[in-house]
Amino acid sequence: MAGVLLLVVGPSGAGKDTLLAGARAALEGRGFVFPRRMITRRADAGGEDHIAATADDMARRAARGEFALTWSAHGYSYGIPEAMSDDLAAGRHVVVNVSRSMIDVARHNFAHVGVVLVSAPQGRLRERLGARGREDAVSLDRRLARAAAYEVAGDDVIEVINDGTVAEGVARLVAALEALVTR
Repeated sequence: MAGVLLLVVGPSGAGKDTLLAGARAALEGRGFVFPRRMITRRADAGGEDHIAATADDMARRAARGEFALTWSAHGYSYGIPEAMSDDLAAGRHVVVNVSRSMIDVARHNFAHVGVVLVSAPQGRLRERLGARGREDAVSLDRRLARAAAYEVAGDDVIEVINDGTVAEGVARLVAALEALVTR
């Protein structure tokens, strides 16, 4: 039986990278895989462990069909390696952090998809984004406005509200991922 493609989405600052790192450790050896994204961002830029690439390299790889999903957001390009399709075919559940704009694309291109929306109260988002120090106030306001404008809905969506400790958030994410693969 094919695995489930599990999309983890949510606004910047919701804590997706932190929760995904915890879920990766908690689900190790249990049939879940967490492929690294390729991003046109320096490897030492902080946040998630990703594969750094230039814009030209990303474009070449995309043209050769090396990505299962690609998108651009916040001035960066992102790609999920096509190898994830092999994991799905082998019955492993693939967990990827993607833009909310990719949900319908994934639903169209893959047979079994589940979505986890990681959210947090607006004040917490502002606090976390400010602490990262990557953006000025105008950019931060744009990110928050974008987050508020995007609705994620469907029978395949579970929301995880990340408003407590990291351990609580990881436990909620793990529970959501496990629930989506047993539907």
